[in-house]
Amino acid sequence: MFNNKKRITIIETTLVPLEEIRKLFSEILPEVDLVSIVDDSLLKEVMAAGKVTPYVIERICGYCVFAERIGSDLIFNQCSSVGEVVDIAQKMVGVPILKTDLPMAEEAVKIGGKIGVVATLNTTLGPTMRLIQKTADTLGKKIDIIPKICEGAFEKISSGDKKAHNEIIKGTISELSKETNVIALAQGSMAVLIPELKGVMVPVLSSPRSGVMRAREMIDKIQHNG
Repeated sequence: MFNNKKRITIIETTLVPLEEIRKLFSEILPEVDLVSIVDDSLLKEVMAAGKVTPYVIERICGYCVFAERIGSDLIFNQCSSVGEVVDIAQKMVGVPILKTDLPMAEEAVKIGGKIGVVATLNTTLGPTMRLIQKTADTLGKKIDIIPKICEGAFEKISSGDKKAHNEIIKGTISELSKETNVIALAQGSMAVLIPELKGVMVPVLSSPRSGVMRAREMIDKIQHNG
């Protein structure tokens, strides 16, 4: 340990949302020692294979083991696409691992009914749907999940057209809101668009803030028990 502060290690698969998530931690948990582990080859490999590969599992688990060795009190998995690997990694470490989108999934299931899930990538859509369904099963609630890919959005952002990317996402959310009770955003980077949504009458949930708020609760509990 560098000091006596509680330490949280973030495991991230892309540099894009890292600055924003660190800002959230600075706002909500300013007193913690924050460490970031970023491997942007992970998401590329998942996208290329269309699934989580054994090598991705090996690396994620290795990062969690390393995070425990450097004295982390909590590991924060920021990437939904590799979220299911956490269930494997948790068996290898004694430190709790928090999936960034778990609180979002719990809130969506609490609202219940028809739950829309929006993503720009299938590699994120599938894990988020399975997390929501698993949460519903655990809580004994019956739900219907309606998935929706924002067609063309990923191609737009890849070519640098952020405006078109955002408009596709907002349009997809607007259309999906007409047939759902609540919408969960499978990618945390979409959260910035929530204030721009017009005419959407159902709750639209995102993971970054609710995830960090859960981290706050977990750190408080660790400090209390310690």
